Amino acid sequence: MPSPSLSPDQLQQRLNAARALHRGEARRAAVAGMRLGIDLGTSDVVSVAMAPDGEPLALRLDWADVVRDGVVWNFFGAVDIVRRQLDALEQALGHRFAAAATSYPPGTDPRISINVLEAAGLEVSGVIDEPSAVVGLLGLSRAAVVDIGGGTTGIAIVENGRVSHSADEATGGHHVSLALAGHSGLPLAEAEILKRERGAEVWPVVRPVFEKMCDIVRRHLTRLPDGDLYLSGGSCSLPGVRELFRREFPAHRVHLPEHPLYLTPLAIAHHALAAQGANHASR
Repeated sequence: MPSPSLSPDQLQQRLNAARALHRGEARRAAVAGMRLGIDLGTSDVVSVAMAPDGEPLALRLDWADVVRDGVVWNFFGAVDIVRRQLDALEQALGHRFAAAATSYPPGTDPRISINVLEAAGLEVSGVIDEPSAVVGLLGLSRAAVVDIGGGTTGIAIVENGRVSHSADEATGGHHVSLALAGHSGLPLAEAEILKRERGAEVWPVVRPVFEKMCDIVRRHLTRLPDGDLYLSGGSCSLPGVRELFRREFPAHRVHLPEHPLYLTPLAIAHHALAAQGANHASR
């Protein structure tokens, strides 16, 4: 059965809290029972410490190029980032995490993410594919979740509270940046910054990449011809994404909260809480 669903207001409050923690605008205290989730993304690595009530307590994000299309190509770089984030979380909370949950794109080998955490000295408390993690956080019964990651677009179909289908295909935020770099003649790193900081200006250039993402999603949505469709991932922040998906999928109610960059990391941390609860229940 799904976990209790979050209302749109509750979800937005948690995303706003995550953004404030990322920007250094808030500071939270450690609490008993908090858990850690680590998102090894194509564009960034994010660690989130979460309280048992689901509120984020601390967050560390590093923009990084250590993962490509679900594969950790710079293993030692990824391990180093995770270790530095653990140090930063310990300084912020006065607590050293010994375990964390992580995720992987559907269809890829979860051991890739597991190996990074173990090499950083962590026990892996849970591992889940990214769109399914968002399903668990939101407590969905019948819906589709589209997670636009850095290298891939993942989709999960939920029926009767369970993920009945999940898939992941190449094309994500990294490809958006490649298109922008090719059009503008900028180095890829500068195109990535331009995408994040001047989204409205670059939307006409990168829209065809998002249209390709819609084509990917459409092939899998034959399993859910109508209903709710939730968008996740930092690239969804670009102006135009919501309206494009609404236009392409008129039979679906498209949901896109503010600050979707933090949705998947929060979902992974929530999975760490859920995994802990399941372990206690089985004893």
